[in-house]
Formats: sequence, structure tokens, C-alpha cells
Amino acid sequence: MFEEKKMGNMWIDGTIGAIKAIAFVCDIITYPVYLILQRPWHKKTQSRRIKEKSITYRSVDDPREVHIQLIRESVDTMAKMLHYVAKLHRDKPCLGTRDILAEEDEIQPNKRVFKKYVMGDYKWKTFEDVERLAASFGRGLRTLGQQPKCNVVIFAETRAEWLVAAHGCFKQNIPVVTIYATLGEDAIAHGINETEVSMVITSHDLLPKFKKILHKTPKVKQLVYMEDQLSTTDTSDGYKTGIQIIPFSQVVQSGAAATHIEEVPPTPDDVAIIMYTSGSTGVPKGVVLTHRNMMGTLKAFSDAVVIYHDDVFLGYLPLAHVFELLAESVCLLCGVSIGYSTPLTMIDSSSKIKKGTKGDASVLRPTCLTAVPLILDRISKGIHDKVSKGSDFTQALFNFAYRYKKTWMKRGFDTPLMNRLIFGQTRQLMGGKLRMVLTGGAPLSPDTHELIKICLCVQVIQGYGLTETCSCATVMDSEDRSTGRVGAPTTVCDIKLVDWDEGNYRVTDKPFPRGEIVIGGDNISPGYYKMAEKTKEDFLEENGKRWFRTGDIGEFHADGAIKIIDRKKDLVKLQLGEYVSLGKVESELKTCPVVENICVYGDPTKQYTVALVVPNQSNLNKLGEKLGFAKLNFEQLCSHSAVEKAVLQEIGEHGKKCKLEKFEIPAAVKLCTEVWSPDMGLVTAAFKLKRKDIQDRYQHEINRMYAS
Repeated sequence: MFEEKKMGNMWIDGTIGAIKAIAFVCDIITYPVYLILQRPWHKKTQSRRIKEKSITYRSVDDPREVHIQLIRESVDTMAKMLHYVAKLHRDKPCLGTRDILAEEDEIQPNKRVFKKYVMGDYKWKTFEDVERLAASFGRGLRTLGQQPKCNVVIFAETRAEWLVAAHGCFKQNIPVVTIYATLGEDAIAHGINETEVSMVITSHDLLPKFKKILHKTPKVKQLVYMEDQLSTTDTSDGYKTGIQIIPFSQVVQSGAAATHIEEVPPTPDDVAIIMYTSGSTGVPKGVVLTHRNMMGTLKAFSDAVVIYHDDVFLGYLPLAHVFELLAESVCLLCGVSIGYSTPLTMIDSSSKIKKGTKGDASVLRPTCLTAVPLILDRISKGIHDKVSKGSDFTQALFNFAYRYKKTWMKRGFDTPLMNRLIFGQTRQLMGGKLRMVLTGGAPLSPDTHELIKICLCVQVIQGYGLTETCSCATVMDSEDRSTGRVGAPTTVCDIKLVDWDEGNYRVTDKPFPRGEIVIGGDNISPGYYKMAEKTKEDFLEENGKRWFRTGDIGEFHADGAIKIIDRKKDLVKLQLGEYVSLGKVESELKTCPVVENICVYGDPTKQYTVALVVPNQSNLNKLGEKLGFAKLNFEQLCSHSAVEKAVLQEIGEHGKKCKLEKFEIPAAVKLCTEVWSPDMGLVTAAFKLKRKDIQDRYQHEINRMYAS
């Protein structure tokens, strides 16, 4: 048996050696051609170019054509923006929704029955259609008694009607209150009551929630719901008496007939959005965003991101999140078609797609999409899992191809043959045309950034912003080939660093200035809704410019790009005086194969940290088999002390590879069987950890880890 294994390894080594020799010969032959065609020196020069001016950091880039045209045409509100692009792009496809033809039962091998969709093609509304529908919807709201400058809540999943409804409100100067579809009943009621709305726009799927919520929201009198493609909505039973429940299409129809109602154009300083963050601490805060804030971000993003006329965007993240809303708004501004999807229907293997039929990405074939780091981490783990299940030869070939492409990318080259032969299959997961992934909302680990770039053959552009800065602060330059950084300041805002002595971060630090990031410009929110003290604490006016204290710690590099290195709220001082950045440690340990999600906890009275870990199920099963526990199920593995110890060892070894200090690596772990989701209230809609809620839920386990 040993001799066979040895012979097999010799064959693999010999074959890979031959492939390396062939690759070397190909390199020699193709190098002069690629040198001329790909101009790697230009890419490397562009990556290193200076992107800021010192003291207060500011972009050195000039505004691009889209930005300049907005100024020339005096387009300074979201209402004017939609009117402008409808004239510019008229008959071009704008918003696409995929037809759901039927829902069928699919019997699984274990006899369980799953509901699956039979889906058709995308049906498109043109830019002119969207402008007309938004105008009709806005007038329709007025016929129902809704007045300008009186708030309306949109509480719905991401879909074309969401964007139409928002722009209908903008046209009538009606502020839109956005609430995440994943929030609990109390948080939803809090947002509705605080903004004193009488009307909520929701969807067929979420409407039943209001059977309970309406008893907590006495001012709500009207519910408008977006219809389902297959099911008829039952509005007859269980709702509070006196509530008017109206279909979305009926509002559009009544508005189309009410041509006597004129638009009420907002001013740049009127409120466009009150966006409730599902914040990682405390009660959700309503962040006020004006039309000036939103237009500022649109100008900045259109300057920062290279967009082509034939780009297609896949929309699936929550539109109630500022990142997705502004990304889709940039698509509208630049004439990019947006096709909608959900995580349940996105790829061919998604849970609601009938076996043998295509997912949304295969049909739409998008060129651009947004993603939060957690999703990219899962894709990365999925690629690793698929490779690890292959033969020894497949694994060796993949590792060679990965290293080969990484080496040539660092030299400024692309590898078209390797892209087609080795990475072509992974590229087909998202339809085969994807060229750019925009990521934000949390730090993206350098390892994940690199793997997605190499295996999906896409440009990964990381940005940094907050709801309070209207999603805008920094964006990676399209020529920047580095990882682990979030780019330079955008064209509409300035960034400065402020000393944070407690964390030992100062602007005089060498080789790079470090400190708390403070952002100023037209994109900065007026403040928090009905929270004057909190607004005064986090925002300031200085020399006629509004600034926001982010609480994030950054360091500026010589080329003007910034790296997020810490966060004030995530810093814990242990018993012996060492500071641990919980967010930084979690970001590194999330890339450990056995970890699906992790929350690190530090008690200031102890000398070490501990961690709550949601394990990756397939990798935990493999670990169980190695330990001789092949017969145990997932729950039994999670509760087994030997498995816990093995996971702790893997995390420790991975932490050392990531160059974490000994005191930063958790000394004990608890394996959690439940996947943390926004529905549980343990992570936000952007999948950021809600530390206090996690601590409250697992306090007994935390105490046990420290006791042991």
C-alpha cells in the first residue's frame, strides 16, 4: 500500500514537473508578445501612483465626464437624476425581473419534498418605463392622502418595485424611511413609530408580519404591498380593523390617471432617505441623508469606478443598505441595466432552483455585482472545498495554476490561457462574463481578495464608507493591484486622521501616519433622526464643512491609499495591558477552513481571549473522520471536547500563519451549531457581528470557557 502511494506521488510530481517545464517554455515564447500587448510596466506604475495630497488627504483625480455633465445640467437631486437619465437612455433596458413560471415539488433522495421554482427569462422595463412608473407611483401616493415632506416607510426585499417606489417618493419630495427586511418586530415598530409614518410600503411575503406589528404602530393607516408573481395576496384576515391594504399596481394605476397632480421637486438639502442601520450595538439609529448627500456619492462613484455602456449589474443585496442603494443608483446614472436576483435563485445550485434549470446569474450573465466580505469568504471556502474533494493530481494542478497566475499578476501580466483552461469553470458560476466585484461593509481579508481575483478572473474593488457618509469615503483605484487596502479618498470628500492616544495610534507614527478616520464633504449626513446628543457627539462643523468621526482607525500609505487597521469599539485591553483588536483577529481567523463565522470575546480581567465559532460543516465532518468520529452528526461533533480541542489547534496554527500575536489567538473555543443570521438578531443585514446580542445569548458558554 505504501509503495503504491509512493509511486502515485512520484507520478503526480513527475506530471506537474512536466507541466511546469511546458509552462516555462510557453513563458519564453509568449513573453515578448504579452510584454507588448499587456504593458505590465504601465499597470505597475498606475498601481503605485500618488493618489492624495498630504495633511488633509484629498484625491488628485479630476472629475470624469458623468460628474461634469451632472454639474453642467444642474442635476442636484435624485428626482432630477432619474429624469435626466430617462432622457439620455430612453429605450435601453433598465430594471429586469425574472419570470417565475411555476412552483413545483422536488422529491429528494431522503424522501423530503422541497419547493422549487420553474423560471423563465428576464423581463425588462426601459429607462423611460421606470421614469413613467415612478412618476405614476408618486402621484398615486398623493391620491391616497400622502403629503410632501411626510415620511413613508419602505419595508421590502430587494426588487425592481423597491427602486420604483423610492423614486416615486423622491419626485413628490416624500422622505423614504428604509428598514431592513430582516429586523425583528420590535426594531421595525421602533423605526415606524419614531418617524411617525401613516403609510408603509411592503411586499406580499412580508405583509403577514403586520398582523402583529400594527398593534404596536398606532399611526399606521395604510399598507401598500408589492404583489407576488404566483400567489394571490390574502388581505382579509388577521389585520387590525380600519387598515387600508392596497396593491402596488393599483397605486400606479390611480397615479397614472391623476395627471392633475404635479411633481413637488425637492431641493438638494431636503431629506431623501432616513436609513435605519441595524447597528452592531444598541437600538437601530435613523441616519438622515439628503439629496445633496446622495448626489455627492453618485458623482464620487462615477469618478472612481470604470463603467462601460454594455455593463449588466446583478442586484441582490438589501436595498435598505446604503451600499446597495448607492451602487444601483450609480447604475441608473451610468445607463447600466440592473437584473434582480435573490440568494435563493442566484446560481444553478441555489436552493429554490429546480434541478437541471439555470439560476439567475447563468441567464442574466452579469458583468458587475456588489458583495459583502462574508459572501466572498463563503465563495472562497466553496472553491477550497471543491478542490480538496478532487484527486491528488487535481489538487496539485490547481495549486500550481494558482501560484503561477499569482506570480505573473504580481509582475503586471494576465494569464489568458490559464484563465480559460483552469479557472474557466469557476468563472461560469456567475454566468461567465463577470469582470468586476465591488465589496464593502466590512474588511475583506487579503487572502479572500486574492483568491476571488485569481479564481473568478475578476477585478475586486474594495471601498470604505458608512451610512453616515452615504456609503462614500474611499474606493480602490481600478489600477491598484494590492490587497488589504480600501483605496484613496474619493473626489467629493476629504479625509483626515486624528490621534487616538488610548490605542497608541498617532499621525506622527512611522513609516505611516495612523489615527481615527474623520471624513468631511457633501456626502456627510446632517445627523441622526431625533438624536440631537448623539449627532453632536459624532458630527462636527469646521470651516463650513461637515465632518463625521468614524471610530475606525486607519493608516495612510505613501501612494495615498488607506488601510483600515482597527476600530475603537472593537478594542479590548487584557489583564496584562495588551490591546486586542477583536475585529482584526476575527477577519484573519474567518479565513481558517474550519471556521464559517467567529466572534472573539475578551474579558479585561483575564489574560487571554476566547471565541464562539460557527464551524464549516463539511470541514468539521472531515476533522471528525480524522479523529475517528465518522459516525457522529454535526451537533454531536460540536459538543465533543476532542473535536473542540482539534478546532482550537487549527485556529491556533492558522493564527500563527496570519502573524497574530500569541495573546490575540483565542485560548478556548465553543462550537455553535446554529448559523448566525440577521433573522436571529446576532448579525446585521450586512452580516456584521452584533457583539452585545451574541454575548447575551452565549454568556453561559463564555463563562464556561474562562472557567476551564
